[in-house]
Amino acid sequence: MIADGVEDEEKWLAAGIAGLQQNAFYMHRALDTNNLRDALKFSAQMLSELRTSKLSPHKYYELYMRAFDELRKLEIFFKEETRRGCSIVELYELVQHAGNILPRLYLLCTVGSVYIRSKEAPAKDVLKDLVEMCRGIQHPVRGLFLRSYLSQISRDKLPDIGSEYEGDADTVVDAVEFVLQNFTEMNKLWVRMQHQGPAREKQRREKERNELRDLVGKNLHVLSQVEGIDLDMYRDTVLPRVLEQIVNCKDEIAQFYLMDCIIQVFPDEYHLQTLEVLLGACPQLQPSVDIKTVLSRLMERLSNYAASSSEVLPEFLQVEAFSRLNNAIGKVIEAQPDMPIFGAVTLYSSLLTFTLHVHPDRLDYADQVLGSCFKKLQSVGKVEDNKATKQIVALLSAPLEKYNDIVTALKLSNYPCVMEYLDTETSKIMATVIIQSIMKNSTRISSADKVEALFELMKGLMKDSEGTAEEVDEDDFKEEQNSVARLIQMLINDDPEEMFKIMCVVRKQIMTGGPKRLPYTIPPFVFSSLKLVRQLQGQDENPFGDEATTPKTIFQLLNQTIEVLLTIPAPELALRLYLQCAEAANDTDLEPVAYDFFTQAYILYEEEISDSKAQVTALHLIIGTLQRMHVFGVENRDTLTHKATGYSAKLLKKPDQCRAVYGCAHLFWVDDQDNLKDGERVLICLKRALRIANAAQQLSNAARGSTGPVTLFIEILNKYLYFYEKVNQHITADAVNSLIELITTEMQQNDSSSSAPDPVAEAFLAGTLRYIQFQKQKGGTIGERYQVISTVKE
Repeated sequence: MIADGVEDEEKWLAAGIAGLQQNAFYMHRALDTNNLRDALKFSAQMLSELRTSKLSPHKYYELYMRAFDELRKLEIFFKEETRRGCSIVELYELVQHAGNILPRLYLLCTVGSVYIRSKEAPAKDVLKDLVEMCRGIQHPVRGLFLRSYLSQISRDKLPDIGSEYEGDADTVVDAVEFVLQNFTEMNKLWVRMQHQGPAREKQRREKERNELRDLVGKNLHVLSQVEGIDLDMYRDTVLPRVLEQIVNCKDEIAQFYLMDCIIQVFPDEYHLQTLEVLLGACPQLQPSVDIKTVLSRLMERLSNYAASSSEVLPEFLQVEAFSRLNNAIGKVIEAQPDMPIFGAVTLYSSLLTFTLHVHPDRLDYADQVLGSCFKKLQSVGKVEDNKATKQIVALLSAPLEKYNDIVTALKLSNYPCVMEYLDTETSKIMATVIIQSIMKNSTRISSADKVEALFELMKGLMKDSEGTAEEVDEDDFKEEQNSVARLIQMLINDDPEEMFKIMCVVRKQIMTGGPKRLPYTIPPFVFSSLKLVRQLQGQDENPFGDEATTPKTIFQLLNQTIEVLLTIPAPELALRLYLQCAEAANDTDLEPVAYDFFTQAYILYEEEISDSKAQVTALHLIIGTLQRMHVFGVENRDTLTHKATGYSAKLLKKPDQCRAVYGCAHLFWVDDQDNLKDGERVLICLKRALRIANAAQQLSNAARGSTGPVTLFIEILNKYLYFYEKVNQHITADAVNSLIELITTEMQQNDSSSSAPDPVAEAFLAGTLRYIQFQKQKGGTIGERYQVISTVKE
């Protein structure tokens, strides 16, 4: 059926064009022979094609444009007739004898254009006559195109200031009155289209109306181009008349489009000075009008106007722009109780953006907008509209984007209140946006109260929402918690007292995050606290002014915090953090504290870490940390060292035992501490490592039929060379040479056996021998010691 209708319409259009062209041909012939009566006759018949009601607006426009082109030629003919002595007044009367009213009015408008140009009558009289006569056409489509034609031919003949048609009897007031009257009549015709035809065709009618809306809007564009319309005339005459028509038409499509036209075509300065009048019309519009878009565009234009020059900002203060906009939005929302929450939040988001551009220094204005939005959200309850949620994010992001400083946003008391209405996922997104802003701008949040307020905004990332058990993507969760960890590292204050308060706030917040988050949030807390401890190192007086708050107290707090990781459990992470704290206690000369942290690490190693690989890693961390400790007395160090060597011998795999044992040799020889250079015990460790390496080879031979690689022996050789260079008297050249000979023999045996040679071990040994040769050639004290060390190639 639709296809048939379209096909019929094409036929009607083709027939109309054919009739128009045929009559246009005869009209041209009459024009060529200066036959006025035939020209009027055929032009009237040509224009009769525009009387059709069968065409849609789109097709009617095609027909109209062909007629318009012909009328321009006819107008030229009328001008020439007047030059040849034909009275324009008589011609004006003559065309009114056309049989049908539509052709008559088109001809009248065409002659009227020439009449005005002749200046034989005041322009205002002719214009008034034409606009009144056009009332004879009340069919919406035909009437709109007729009045559009009138507007088109008269726009350059208005009695405007500086125009050739301005005179004693013709003023800009007459021009404005003509355009306003034409606009009013066109709008009535346009609105009437909505109420013609059956209800089932409502959608089609709305589509057709949207196709014709520019015909009506052009009148407002013409008004905006009239030079004589100053601010006073606009405020007193133009705007009230236009708004009156908009409000009274009570049509959703017309009200939205025309309000938008006003905002777009008239100067920003006029909008600012007539803000109260313009905003006063908003609550009077139909509830279904998309007023949020209208006001948003108005605020966007005013924002751009404010940004164009700082000189215009006093004007905004003078007219109290913020107050008026805020009140208008409140009235609109109150007048439209059924407005979706998305619309209300959009309005407040636009108002906040306007406020931040025009009054960036007035945080109280921004907070007031957030407060109004919060009250609206309170009245709605839970926000379930995704579009509304996105607008809330836009609202909350605006201060961050403007100030590039979360500290400024934290001064807005209603900011966290609005954020409460975000769902869990969006709350996380907003918290991530805040963290990214902090990172991007390297913002320092340096007071405990601001940190507390910040974490309140970020609780979507800091803790699980109550009563929910959501499935979380592991990669997303890790990224979120890593962001929180980076944030904790950004919380810095040079004042130790305030920094300690910040750390207390951070600990309070992260402890509520649940076991899944603690492995991500406790480490940055620990390291930030250790920075504070080292900051206090060497200060004679306690900066806190409180004997209860000392580095020792901070370590106690850290001890309690790390213990929480055992409930997860995360023993390996806890052990690492205990060792970090022990090293910090060493730097601050707190032997009992350092010993206690090592004790906790040893307990974890014995009771909680059972995986063999984890044991190896943990033991090397223990050995490496203990080697750097200088705070322990002889007894405590011997106890801890004895434990570490004991653990080394109890590892599951022989190679792991061997490496741990020769690593323990470093516990008995510390370069910068003469009291920690026990060469004999170093030698004992290395010999024990050799025995274990030998046992590992035998075990390999028994299990696989081959002695296996000699890598362990080469590693032990490198340890011998290290301590030999350090002038450990118990490490002799003979011992080094014997070990080299042993390794060479083992490798030769492996080469002669059926097993394939080990290229890694060969490269390792070759590198070691090259090092020995290099030291010999280097000379000096070390070179002399290496002269007695033999290599295979000598």
